[in-house]
Amino acid sequence: MRVYACRIQLFLTAQTLKEKRGIIKSVLARSRNRFNVAAAEVEHHDRKDMAVMAFVTVSESGVQARNLLERLEEWLVEERPDVEVAAVEIEER
Repeated sequence: MRVYACRIQLFLTAQTLKEKRGIIKSVLARSRNRFNVAAAEVEHHDRKDMAVMAFVTVSESGVQARNLLERLEEWLVEERPDVEVAAVEIEER
């Protein structure tokens, strides 16, 4: 079994923390449903303009796991034009 993690840093256009929570909750729920990954906001909880999210998947194949996380990143860019992807790290754990 292979465990892969993806860490995505986002810049947000939210004006308040409440607005930020709405964006983050939506992205987390939709990514869990669409890609069957574990997902959470892991850094910058108190900043309204930035968020770091982590996604984790387990697969028999490392190639499959990496492809899934790369598709998730592409989906995020297409689905949410209101957020800017600043950095992406994908690694085997």
